[in-house]
Amino acid sequence: MTTTSSTDASIAAWDLGEITVRRVDETDLPLQTGPWLLPAATKEVIDEAPWLRPDFASDVPHLASHTFAVEAGGLKVIVDTGIGNCKDRSNPAWDHLDTDYFERLTAAGFGPGSVDLVINTHLHTDHVGWNTRLENGQWVPTFPRARYVVSRTEWDYWTGAEMDDSRRQMFRDSVYPIRDSGQFDLRDVPGDGLSIAPGIRLVGAPGHTPGQVAVELRGHSRTALITGDSIHHPVQLSHPHVTSCADIDPGQAHKTRAQLLERVAGTGTLLLGTHFPKPTAGTVHGDGEGYRLLPEPGTGHAGRAATATRQDPEAV
Repeated sequence: MTTTSSTDASIAAWDLGEITVRRVDETDLPLQTGPWLLPAATKEVIDEAPWLRPDFASDVPHLASHTFAVEAGGLKVIVDTGIGNCKDRSNPAWDHLDTDYFERLTAAGFGPGSVDLVINTHLHTDHVGWNTRLENGQWVPTFPRARYVVSRTEWDYWTGAEMDDSRRQMFRDSVYPIRDSGQFDLRDVPGDGLSIAPGIRLVGAPGHTPGQVAVELRGHSRTALITGDSIHHPVQLSHPHVTSCADIDPGQAHKTRAQLLERVAGTGTLLLGTHFPKPTAGTVHGDGEGYRLLPEPGTGHAGRAATATRQDPEAV
């Protein structure tokens, strides 16, 4: 089992003008995750982008799991739901995780009954975990009045795919209970994107999975883009060709990443990385043949934030 401790701290928040987005931490991922997930992100590659240290990398990329909690147009919206607690997982670092994420989310003002909309950028284990929680021995929707939005392409892919035992388990405890409750809201996402709420737009980001989406937040004063896993780590700004071992179509993932970076570079758009370690967000600027991130740590919000994971060193 992996546990996290917490201390009184602040939850990072960014004001976009009538839209506020907060990062609610679940856990830092073990240092072994970076070399496994992004094998081409070697020390030599990191050395070519010195701005990555110390926040985003040491000699390996640093990664984290968190949720973005968004207030927009009177709605409370959760973008991705992390790994989840108490779940049987083949990855030892995620197996029966025990964090106080749920308490932090509630402290941030997103108690389970207050959430109107959940967006799963894609249906991978570390993006759907808190879709459900264990109640009287059953997995039930964590957010009982929310619609859970997923792209139809993503759903159709997985329902037709040959899944291994661990993925079938994840669908049983974190996906099928949402389907069975009638809360799934499958959406067709056209090439020019899809508006699903005031100021919130789904943007197709295929490659990592066929139906993955990024999430655009358009406030009165600025725009933000939540990456999903189209960009796992800031090293992929300096080296967009670096792909993830979990990409279903690495070539398409590279193409999508290049298009998204070109779209936001130099515009002042806030890039919010779903797995970026703190400070998590920043603006994208040209840097030689690639890009770099100028961090924006955000402002404090009363709540509790995760500290380092206590991890069995042999877990991964």
